[in-house]
Amino acid sequence: MSKATTSTLQGQVAIVTGAARGLGRAYALRLAQLGADVVVADIDLASAREFGESLTAPGVPEEIRALGRRSLGVEGDLRRRAGARALVQRTLAELGRIDILVNNAGGAFTPVERSLASQMPDEDTDAMLDVNYRSALFCSQEVLPTMRAQGGGVIVNIATLAALDPSRAAGRLAPYAIAKGAVTTLTRYLAQELGPQGIRVNCIAPGSMMTERIRKQAAERGMQNEKELKRIPLRRFGEVEDCANVLEFLVTPLSGYVTGQCISVCGGQVLTPS
Repeated sequence: MSKATTSTLQGQVAIVTGAARGLGRAYALRLAQLGADVVVADIDLASAREFGESLTAPGVPEEIRALGRRSLGVEGDLRRRAGARALVQRTLAELGRIDILVNNAGGAFTPVERSLASQMPDEDTDAMLDVNYRSALFCSQEVLPTMRAQGGGVIVNIATLAALDPSRAAGRLAPYAIAKGAVTTLTRYLAQELGPQGIRVNCIAPGSMMTERIRKQAAERGMQNEKELKRIPLRRFGEVEDCANVLEFLVTPLSGYVTGQCISVCGGQVLTPS
């Protein structure tokens, strides 16, 4: 639970993509706890059911409204610019502004057994670039006119540990990691360009996080096992709140002099500069 006051982001509007479950839900709820009104964007607003994730209301928008904040649930395909544009247009029409964008939509859902860089097929490369990189690019570009007009804003992109250190995934997950590597580079280029306009852009790279999806898929994907646990200096797998804590830092004045950075939330698995 956040230690910040519930007025830290009062009057601000945030968009969180991929927010119907897992890490995205944790980000959305934390922003609401800090006082923001939150738009929950996802290709399927009911996706929590797929992995048995327990919600306190029928959906994440309802959970946010229960905290006393305004919230919209917007379904759409952010892999296409039209989906990102529609999301931004609806947010502005109903909530009037956009102060924070969290580009969380994405995931490593292509087959692990063909995920080495020397083997990855074109369709896996395309799929990972679409859902991980292009969604972040399109959403960022679509919110920028509004942020520029307001004189500021915050964008937080979500990458992955695997994009920072290939050895952590034993060379697997290459299509996913490469797409997320593009996200980290996008972060730095946007930060360089937008800093003079008062817009900060940073990145979070989660490590081994225990979301409900990972709990369900860990065994078949060779993840979150005892061998992996021993490689984590803090000797535990991450929880969604660990990433939400870092998001809180990046969207509040605590990080007012931080931009263009990628923070690895991994319990110490990455110990070199990102």
